[in-house]
Amino acid sequence: MKYFSIAIDGPAGAGKSTIAKMIAKKLNIIYVDTGAMYRTVALYCIKHGIQCTDKDNVEKILNQIEIKILYKDHTQRIFLNDEDVSDIIRTQEISQGASDVATIQAVRVKMVELQRNLAKSASVVMDGRDIGTYVLPNADLKIFLTASVEERASRRYKELTQKGIECSLSKIKEEIEARDKNDTCRECSPLRKAEDAVEVDTTGKTIQEVVDQIISLIPKQYDINNDDTI
Repeated sequence: MKYFSIAIDGPAGAGKSTIAKMIAKKLNIIYVDTGAMYRTVALYCIKHGIQCTDKDNVEKILNQIEIKILYKDHTQRIFLNDEDVSDIIRTQEISQGASDVATIQAVRVKMVELQRNLAKSASVVMDGRDIGTYVLPNADLKIFLTASVEERASRRYKELTQKGIECSLSKIKEEIEARDKNDTCRECSPLRKAEDAVEVDTTGKTIQEVVDQIISLIPKQYDINNDDTI
């Protein structure tokens, strides 16, 4: 069986996870949320009183962190030392912590090994910051997803308020801008568009429009209706 891989990169709030999940469901392949892995490392650090920017101490506790990825109905569940943390890693504090630990090379090495192993065993849609440039440089399709800062902040604000979480739109915008700077300026695998990636701007587009656009870009030699192909 030949496995098929789609790499989706882009800044925070561009819609990567939502769109990747829909594509995976449409194509009946596995969705890999790489950001959840970094969030899990950040959660462990925060729980143990370690600053996510403290390179030396983060590196010291890495061997205490065991991350497992399990799938149920093509939905990723992530476990930290056998505890399902899939839901509790979705706070703003963890978001910033994930961006911080992702700048540490030792963390990235550990996470990338997990991600590559997943892609070796199944057809995947994988989203993150450096999937097409570093994690899966030979992906069959590479997408660089983007949107204006204003639109990304608005989406995040709506998402949080719908969950009953009090937040400030201006504060969210500041946090997104800070994450963009962190992600693009970090020394290890910074966020950038792969040379052979297709840029898709989601500003003003519906989720379904973006999903349809990306699926239309899948190389024709792959029969997306053939289970032996993907």
